[in-house]
Amino acid sequence: MLYFLLLGFLFIGSVLFIILKKININTAAMAAVMAFGIVTQGVLLNFFGMPFFLGSFGKILSIADLALWLAFLVSIGMTILKGEFRRLHYANPINRFAIGTWVAGTSICGIMFFRQFGAGAEAQALAILNAGLWVIYIWISLIGFKELGAAPFGRQAHGVLLLTTVSTQSLVLLFNTVFKEVPGFLNAALIFTGFILYFISARFILKRYGVCGWNLSKDWNNTNCIFHGALSISGLAMFKSGLIDDQAAMWFWLAVFLVFILVEAIEIIRLAGRIRNFGLKEGVFTYDVTQWSRIFTFAMFFTFTFFIESPLQAIILNTGIWIILLLLVIELYLSADALRRKHVRIPAGFRKESSI
Repeated sequence: MLYFLLLGFLFIGSVLFIILKKININTAAMAAVMAFGIVTQGVLLNFFGMPFFLGSFGKILSIADLALWLAFLVSIGMTILKGEFRRLHYANPINRFAIGTWVAGTSICGIMFFRQFGAGAEAQALAILNAGLWVIYIWISLIGFKELGAAPFGRQAHGVLLLTTVSTQSLVLLFNTVFKEVPGFLNAALIFTGFILYFISARFILKRYGVCGWNLSKDWNNTNCIFHGALSISGLAMFKSGLIDDQAAMWFWLAVFLVFILVEAIEIIRLAGRIRNFGLKEGVFTYDVTQWSRIFTFAMFFTFTFFIESPLQAIILNTGIWIILLLLVIELYLSADALRRKHVRIPAGFRKESSI
């Protein structure tokens, strides 16, 4: 009972803060829920064990994420009542893909609700509702893909498109957590759909960067780290649903690891360029909502690695947890500082990003 009171207190406090500060929640703001949720569900749970997760500290972290998720849902609902939903969340074809964070964030919260509080029927109902949201999201994403062929939007494609895959595979994880049995054909259909969406998204993104005239420090988006994050959640979905065995999962993990190394090598070069061009403060330590995608992708790769028998597993887990927690602390500080300064802007995808 005490924990539900805490949930109510944090939820009401968050909603009042949003209203009083007149904050318009970014379409991609649910990425914070995704990042915080996978750190709690995947990183801390697997590294420290179930006793930690079900203990007081684990429950408080879960409640904080659930409260944030509910507050964001209220904020989105308010834009509908004010007649601002289309302008803020739908009009821009690129920004529209960020609605995938709503699906993935809800999936993570559904898993958290089920594991922390044993809410079976409630979590199952949420999973069904989330599946409906996913259908709507995929439909408008397909429309978005069609619109990307027209200038200037095609030249602005970036990793946010890959949220189509992330949201799809998140449903597989949600279903296989809250339902006792999930038909194999449903798992296979969703996972296959996720891969199709991955290749479609990658085609648009690579087409953008496959031409001359773009600058790494200015034009490479934070969200491009979802190249490996989408593969990590796909691998985890295949493994958890039983679609692949341990050996196949290990080979897939190796492919993800290579993509991870490639993308993060580009990120390191980009980081050096941003510091050189913009300085440490503006180039690195300036908040942008897309920065949450890096925490999510790192934490997802950590979680996938936990279930894979690899000679590198111990090194990645023992080192990765502290890197992820450090990134999370930095991002929380930058978020709090941005809120204090009311530097919350929309939409994403058209302004200079920082590299955290």
